[in-house]
Amino acid sequence: MRDDIKTGADSADPGTAYLEAGTPAYRRASRILFVAGFSTFATLYCVQPLLPDFVQEFGVSPAESSLSLSLTTGVLAVALLVAGAISDGIGRKPVMVAALAAAGLLGVVGALMPNWHGFLAVRALEGLALSGLPAVAMAYVSEEVDPKSAGVAMGLYIGGTAIGGMSGRVLTAVVTDLGSWRLAVGVVGALAVAAAVTVWLALPPSRHFVRRAAGLKALVRAWRDLLTDVGMLGLFSLGFLLMGGFVTVFNYIGFRLSEPPFELRPAVVGAVFLVYSFGVVSSPLFGGWAGRFGSGRTLAGAVALMVAGLALMEVDSLWGIAPGIALFTFAFFGAHSIVSAWIGRRAAVARGQASSIYLFCYYLGSTLAGTLGGLFWHRYGWSGVAGFVGLLLLVAVAVTAGLQRSR
Repeated sequence: MRDDIKTGADSADPGTAYLEAGTPAYRRASRILFVAGFSTFATLYCVQPLLPDFVQEFGVSPAESSLSLSLTTGVLAVALLVAGAISDGIGRKPVMVAALAAAGLLGVVGALMPNWHGFLAVRALEGLALSGLPAVAMAYVSEEVDPKSAGVAMGLYIGGTAIGGMSGRVLTAVVTDLGSWRLAVGVVGALAVAAAVTVWLALPPSRHFVRRAAGLKALVRAWRDLLTDVGMLGLFSLGFLLMGGFVTVFNYIGFRLSEPPFELRPAVVGAVFLVYSFGVVSSPLFGGWAGRFGSGRTLAGAVALMVAGLALMEVDSLWGIAPGIALFTFAFFGAHSIVSAWIGRRAAVARGQASSIYLFCYYLGSTLAGTLGGLFWHRYGWSGVAGFVGLLLLVAVAVTAGLQRSR
């Protein structure tokens, strides 16, 4: 199937116009999706800078404190597999609003939780609640936005996730310094509730959504169709490969910068996460280029830029490493936006489930490749990590070439 053909197979009313770039409704939808992505990932990652505070207050080990994040992302990854199916039966906008509202209220509850195990239970429930937004937002864009404009809209949503992930870390760190970690977690939760209200009031309603059966039989049939499509399998694998490489780099670049010959202070090393802001620029930019030049060509260019950035990080100089990290991050968020939009166009039906499977592979790559990269770091240092990530990217290049041939 060509990736640039408009599919009207699951439109509720083929005569109803899509959201097109330049229209007030399109601009409003893009802004609201940015807010939704921002809030989701701020909620997800807000606890990362608070791990030392958890160690001090609850008397847990550093490894145990990391469960406040890994438990949430783990539940999120598994729940994504059914979140899309639920939205196929209920609708996109109601699921997104409920997800943000529930996550926000749970965040406030977590800020008041007196014991560690209770706090972990709340964080696990937050992962379950947040699963109702990422895949569903992708499906909404695929259904409601004109295909020529979908890449930019998807890019703006992903840009929001990038800024949200970065800002959640920064906001909680600042509020904790001024008050306490409980106040910080509560503030992030309140922001999620405000985002839910904003989405409910301002996001244009679905006009092309068709309600589908959400039973097990329908779910199995949709999965069978998606997992026997070679093109979809290629797109799913790209989520695993690209996110796996991205997370591996950020997991271990801090170790490299804190050791000789650099020996940077922790605060300076932590500033590396500020490059996430490049995602705000690159996601819609690459989405627009994909609409003009084709998804396959633009994706190949983005992956090539990731390889170039990785090569620059091999230089034993901050003058090479700094622009290398920036280029690698810029290209990653661009590639992610292209694949996310391509998933929605390729899946003529069951778009919510297609997005769910893609994001499951995305987070699975983060977990498995990010952990495996530690073995390469332990044995071979940064060169081993770079070699491992380079191999993932080479496979991604091959998959992209295969997708171009099979459109």
